[in-house]
Amino acid sequence: MKSAGNPLPQVSQNELQAMAYSDPLTGLGNRYRLRDKVRLLAAERAQDPAPFTICIANLDGFKPINDLFGAEAGDEILCQVAHRLKACIPDGATVTRHEGDEFAFILPLVFERTGAERIGQMIKDVLSAPYDLGDRNVRLSASFGFAIYPFAGADFEELLKSAETALYRSKRRGRGQITVYSREIAQEMKRATQLEQALRNAIIADAVDVHFQPIVRVADGGVVGFEALARWIDADLGSVSPAVFVPLAEERGFIDALSETLLRKAAEAALSWPRELFLSFNLSSAQLMDPGTTETILSTLARVGLDPYRLELEITETAVMTSADTAQRIITDLRRQGVRIALDDFGTGQSSLGRLRDFTFDKVKIDRAFVSRITTDRASEHIVKAIIAMCQGLDLEVVAEGIETPADAGKLNQLGCGMGQGYFYGKPADSAATLRYLHEHYRDFVTL
Repeated sequence: MKSAGNPLPQVSQNELQAMAYSDPLTGLGNRYRLRDKVRLLAAERAQDPAPFTICIANLDGFKPINDLFGAEAGDEILCQVAHRLKACIPDGATVTRHEGDEFAFILPLVFERTGAERIGQMIKDVLSAPYDLGDRNVRLSASFGFAIYPFAGADFEELLKSAETALYRSKRRGRGQITVYSREIAQEMKRATQLEQALRNAIIADAVDVHFQPIVRVADGGVVGFEALARWIDADLGSVSPAVFVPLAEERGFIDALSETLLRKAAEAALSWPRELFLSFNLSSAQLMDPGTTETILSTLARVGLDPYRLELEITETAVMTSADTAQRIITDLRRQGVRIALDDFGTGQSSLGRLRDFTFDKVKIDRAFVSRITTDRASEHIVKAIIAMCQGLDLEVVAEGIETPADAGKLNQLGCGMGQGYFYGKPADSAATLRYLHEHYRDFVTL
């Protein structure tokens, strides 16, 4: 029986192939086209292996913009990016949409590192111009990973993996970075992966520890609380700095597991302190982007039995602004349950005063960069004096970090600073040493 109406349109083999090799949103080739073109170029140059370069570019900060303005706006930006890339790539080069907010390039006439970096800088400049979304403009940066054939790989899969390794290193270094793959970079990334696995194992084995640094009243040196600081000593790697392993846990996506372990240990230790002492704990930017953070923190406190009123969370301005709306909800929900919030490293951000206006904090911590020079640099002294006066006007408590000498403490007391911490008062110590510190420095302390 014949169907009525118009016959279905016939699609040619060439049209089917074109569809299979094209990105439907941008009209660029997709990763299949990238693969085939790289293999063809490598085959052409196999006998006389003249170099060529591939690159992967990732848009920095695309996800927050996509989340904020919606998928339609995100698609519009991707189309504008594709249009700019087609217009700016060198003659003979190919650009494809790799996946999501990543684009890939084949650069047949780029033979060495300097040329790759020059192309990367040019493309970065092109992509940094504002994107028009009708009623608003947005700006983006991009990070780049380059791999040069045959030094970074003799086949497509190896070459692509090298470009991804270089891109990953760029992303670790921050926004708008350009990295050309080398053996040294590969070794650096390999060490990071080994460190990651060791850290994951340490978390499972409960081998990451917490040390505590006293926070005191500047006027009389009386202890008011302790800041919890992560410490890790590995059997093979030795002592690993938290400045290394905490960012690694953020980058590799297991900061939640690390933070939950550390908070549990810190809260358990705090149960042995006098009840009027608070526990200060640092939250990462990744946790301030996760709506489940509030529940995780409160459930950890409930399991341990620590009153939320004894917990103070330290967050940085950078962490707050990574996902401002989510961070605001987390801060509001936690404060509603009695948890206090401190703005850490105050004075080092680009718009700290705006943060004090837009968010509700209980405390401000003055960055050690100002405190360490307070007795030798008039500008630092006046900055600290202004911060203290401003916080008093806003009814915010103040903690000065990095106090190392009696002169620092005396000057801060003279300026009216309420609280301080630093080596002058005590270095970070484990829970047992912290109890000994309390026996020596806290009047009427009795072991529970």
